Amino acid sequence: MNKPIIKISNIRKSYGQKDTATEVLKGIDLEIYPGEFVAIMGSSGSGKSTLMHTLGLLDRPTVGSYELDGESVGKLSEDRLASLRNSKLGFVFQAYNLLAKTSALDNVALPLVYSSFSNRERMEKAKAALQAVGVGHRLKNAPSQLSGGEQQRVAIARALVNDPQIIFADEPTGNLDTKSSIEVMEIIKNLNDKGKTVILVTHEDEISEYAKRVIVIRDGEIISDKVKENNINNNGLAS
Repeated sequence: MNKPIIKISNIRKSYGQKDTATEVLKGIDLEIYPGEFVAIMGSSGSGKSTLMHTLGLLDRPTVGSYELDGESVGKLSEDRLASLRNSKLGFVFQAYNLLAKTSALDNVALPLVYSSFSNRERMEKAKAALQAVGVGHRLKNAPSQLSGGEQQRVAIARALVNDPQIIFADEPTGNLDTKSSIEVMEIIKNLNDKGKTVILVTHEDEISEYAKRVIVIRDGEIISDKVKENNINNNGLAS
């Protein structure tokens, strides 16, 4: 059996001082395996985004252990965590997080700045990533010149440019209309079909239908964890 690519044990996360601390995650145990498509669901304030930020090495837990691809990350330096994020993880956020005055091509090439690739190689990789998500004709456009769906495609290309093992998508369709949402989720589904591990945070049942495993969080605890058959057809519609 494959080893988990993510393994967390007794993860707790609190904010604030000891006497007035608010515990957001309350002792979560979780294993995610290579190639899985996992949706993490929960209402606002449930802890789902905090869990994603912890899994994505964007925040450290207060208590607990975390192994990423077999490596314990709890005591790693910030530089090492940044290196792991850049090499193993890709992120797609609801608000796109693109640089406003920078072209789509340069936005996508940004994660490669600290790589060993030459500038020409970085641009070639960025162009290929944009073409892969269907916006190869928008290389020179700034985010303000793109639709919401196009901006999210650029964000996905940026997440892919380093060929990460895991894609984290935090409410990736939250700012999109129905047509653009389906198009973006089809891209994410296809990435999973090609072997990428996908961890998706959403509060929408329609979006969670793309996942093969659904985890529900309430008040900082996992209350449900179910593997299901994917029932999204090639047209992006539930069957």
